[in-house]
Amino acid sequence: MNKITLIALVAFLLNVPFGVLRLRYKKFSAGWLLCIHAPIPVVVFLRITTHTPFKFVPIFLFTSIAGQIAGSRIGVMFKRAPVEEESEDN
Repeated sequence: MNKITLIALVAFLLNVPFGVLRLRYKKFSAGWLLCIHAPIPVVVFLRITTHTPFKFVPIFLFTSIAGQIAGSRIGVMFKRAPVEEESEDN
């Protein structure tokens, strides 16, 4: 597996849990922005330490966004439905 594919895979997988976590926060709040931006330093660190050219940044950006979207969809899918109270009709 080449380094570009590996960094893209890490970017995707790292963003999935942050996409799930992002659902807990109001849009554009501090927590929401933190969930979006927290994985970026890891991806940047991997790109710099592997000497990957800057021209591959759009690929990493795309896979990061895809991970956020996948995480939010997984979070919605597993979100528990509200418990309905049973009525006692006797």
